[in-house]
Order: sequence, then C-alpha cells, then structure tokens
Amino acid sequence: MAQPVCAIVGAGQGLGRALAERFGREGFTIALVGRRPEALASLAEALADQEIDAHPFTADAGDPTSLLDALDEVRAALAAPQVLIYNAVALRQSPPAALAFDDLMADLSVNVGGALVAAQAVIPPMRAARVGTILFTGGGFAFEPQTDLASLGVGKAALRNLTFSLAKELAADGIHVATVTIAGMIEPDSPFDPARIARIYWALYAQTPENWEREVIFRG
Repeated sequence: MAQPVCAIVGAGQGLGRALAERFGREGFTIALVGRRPEALASLAEALADQEIDAHPFTADAGDPTSLLDALDEVRAALAAPQVLIYNAVALRQSPPAALAFDDLMADLSVNVGGALVAAQAVIPPMRAARVGTILFTGGGFAFEPQTDLASLGVGKAALRNLTFSLAKELAADGIHVATVTIAGMIEPDSPFDPARIARIYWALYAQTPENWEREVIFRG
C-alpha cells in the first residue's frame, strides 16, 4: 500500500524540516515545496539519510500559477496529498505608516493568498475521499502586531480568519482545517524549538473528528 503524502509549502531548514521529519517518521511521503531548488534537494538528501522519503518541488508561494503547477506535479509524481501544511511566509521590515501598497499586496500574496491557492488545490481530492488535513502556520502577530513587521501581522490575522472560515466550510466533508498560532520566535534549543512545534501539527492531524480544534496557540 502506498504511503500517504504530506505536502509542505514553504519547506526550509527550520520548522519546515522539523515538520518533514515528524510526518516522515510517521510513515508519510513528504513533498517539499519551496522557491530554491538547490536547498530543497539538499533537504531531501538530509531526510533520506533518516530514511524519510522526501521529494523536492519548486514553486513561488506568491505566484498562483507556479504554486498550482508544483502541486499538480506532486499529484502526478506521488499522489494527492492527504495532509497539506502551508508554512510559507514573507518578512518585510516596515512600519505601517511607511508600508507601500504594492509591498503589502506582494506580502499578502505569500502570507495568505498562497495559503488559499494551496488549499483550493487539495480540497477536491480530499472531498472525494472524505478525509484530509490542512494546517497553516500562524503567528502571534495576528493578535498583537509588531510595528516594524506590519505586513506580517496583517497577513497572519487574515490567515487566521481564513483558517476559521475554511474549517467551518469543510468539516462536514471530513477535512480538518486548523492553524498553529506560534506566539514567539522559532529558534532551535529554545521553548520555540522547531521539533517541539512540529509535535503540535502532528497532534492536530491525529485528532478524531469529534475533537477537532481549529487553532492551537503555542506559547512555548
């Protein structure tokens, strides 16, 4: 029997790697989706050393065509993802009074627009199978913004709202939608160690429908 597929959009060496390790150890084939092919290939090789089956797919999360093409490639090469984790983020140093409109729109295309595009790509096969999990990486700036990261705060607030909306829409179809709201800076060997946070994603995946949560706020 083929292994289920977990697609991680925004796969990198921090939380993305920890998520790949966690779901890979649990028997998932991992689709690593990100912008830099060399980094993705290196990450896939490192995961292979842990006997985790991981495959790189290049995409720009802020470009709908690029992202959809990559997820089509995932389905063709592996299978339709049973789990989608959207972990992509755009960081920009700017207070709101100085934030250019075009810059805000560019950041929102990654921080929330790509999340919607990726979710819409995996929803049809999940609906057909009446099973699936969609998890978004949220942030504490959704509640209390940091002035010099204004666009990130706006994006995380919008992503949280999108999560709740999708959760309401898709629960009856057997699809669990949730966000892990990380209220701190992710750093190895700290209360916000990526491996600790990855355990929360797995716990959400493992929940039974009667216990589904739509948000876990991780405070370290």
